Formats: sequence, structure tokens, C-alpha cells
Amino acid sequence: MGESKIPFAKVLRLEARGLAVRRGFRLLFDALDVDLASGDILQLTGANGTGKSTLMRLLAGFTQPDAGTIRWLGLSEDDEASTLLHYHGHREGLREALTPAENLAFAAGILGGDAARIPFALERLGAGSLADLPVQVLSAGQRRRVALARLLVAPRPVWLLDEPLAALDVAGQALVGDLLAEHQKSGGMAIVATHQPLGIEVRHLMLGGVAS
Repeated sequence: MGESKIPFAKVLRLEARGLAVRRGFRLLFDALDVDLASGDILQLTGANGTGKSTLMRLLAGFTQPDAGTIRWLGLSEDDEASTLLHYHGHREGLREALTPAENLAFAAGILGGDAARIPFALERLGAGSLADLPVQVLSAGQRRRVALARLLVAPRPVWLLDEPLAALDVAGQALVGDLLAEHQKSGGMAIVATHQPLGIEVRHLMLGGVAS
């Protein structure tokens, strides 16, 4: 059975400089710098509409900024940044007609993960008993746990988590904090967009504010 702590061989660094994004005539953010290294956890906050989800999608490579650059340092010539990160958005991305185990097997194939880790990942997320139920019968919190299990089925050094605590109960929220702590100890990096406490030591970036 797999373990959640898998040391990452690569030492990575994110250098984002002068990022700017406009939506129509509205400037979401401008001259934004982000610096992170392996082992860093950044909690991203800000009022609605300040561009938290937009920034996460920029870093994931799904969209491009109107100005600025994003560089992932520490990659070899054969690496692509997209293969080193997990993006977890507002939607879980689960196929409702499939079971959690089947969804995770599909994810393992797409993400280059290990299907043998699926039972461990579901148990670690407190969803082991849900493995063979169709996703369509699961609650919102249960679906969130299944979706987060992808982080363990296909370990990657960079996690971009947009509101990962949504729909989770207190125990589930604490579990996400534990997973982040384990990821950090393994040399992983994460950016987590949430206003809720994570229960671990993190750096902070508030859009419209300052980093610490």
C-alpha cells in the first residue's frame, strides 16, 4: 500500500513577475510578484472579484496574463510545468456515473499516477467506504474528499488548490491541513486559496494587500 509522504527529487522555484490581468475595463491585479520554493505553502486570500481563481489558473498555465512572466525554475529540459502540478478547482471533475475508485483509476492514467494507491488514498481521505458507490449518490463533502484523493494517487510536487475546504466538515478541513503538512515535509509546494485557517504555518498573500 502507498504512503502519503513521497520525497520529491526536484527542487523547484516559482518566480512570477509583474503579473497583470484585466477583465474588460476592470484591472483585477497589476505588478504582482509571487516567489515560492519547494517546501513553501502560500495561503491566498482577498475579497471576491480580486482575482484569486484567475491567479491560480494563470499559474496552472490555463490562461495567460496581460502582462508579466511566470517561470518554474529547476525543471530539466524534458520537463513541462503542467506535468509537475495538481490544479484543484471549484468543480471536482468527477464523472457521476462512475464510482470513486473508477474515477481515480481514470485520473491515475491521465496524470501518470499509480492505481495501486487508490485504496490507500481513499482511506486517507476518509472515503474508503465510498469506493464502489456511484459518485452521483455522494454528498458534496464526500465528492470533495474523493477529488482530493487524486493528490495522493498521482503525487506531484506542486499543488494549486482553489477553495479545497469548501463543503468539508471540521474533520475534513483538518485533514486537508494534515495533507498539506505532509506535502510540505516531502519538499512539496502549494498555493491554497481560502479564507479559512489551515492549521499549519504558511505564508500569506492577500490580493489587494501584501505578502508575508
